[in-house]
Amino acid sequence: MRNAIPLSLAALMAVAIIVIGCFYLISPERMTGSFGLKPPASDADTRAWLRLKGIRDIASGLVVLTMMLTMGTRSVGIALLVLAITPLGDMSIVLGSGGSRSKALSIHGVTCAVMLVVGLLLIHAI
Repeated sequence: MRNAIPLSLAALMAVAIIVIGCFYLISPERMTGSFGLKPPASDADTRAWLRLKGIRDIASGLVVLTMMLTMGTRSVGIALLVLAITPLGDMSIVLGSGGSRSKALSIHGVTCAVMLVVGLLLIHAI
């Protein structure tokens, strides 16, 4: 029972990032402003880069879900700690590029913090 909440949060985060990744694949133009950077020109190259982000997001979510199905909670926690580098890097890029400070902190920063907390809870759960 002690693992139920952190595992539920891990599953929720995994599904959410898969859904976000799908949106980046299907309609990258609509997603450009959600990242926190100034929306780029809508050309084929930009759409391709945004779709790369979508694939990255889907793969990250699938890693967590796969580990939840095949490994113990400690391994899932370790994976979350390692994968937290993605939102940390995204936040740093948005802040360093003059993007939206509020989106950088509220979207990417909070995601990173939640991943770290849930990961630590899963690692230390008995």
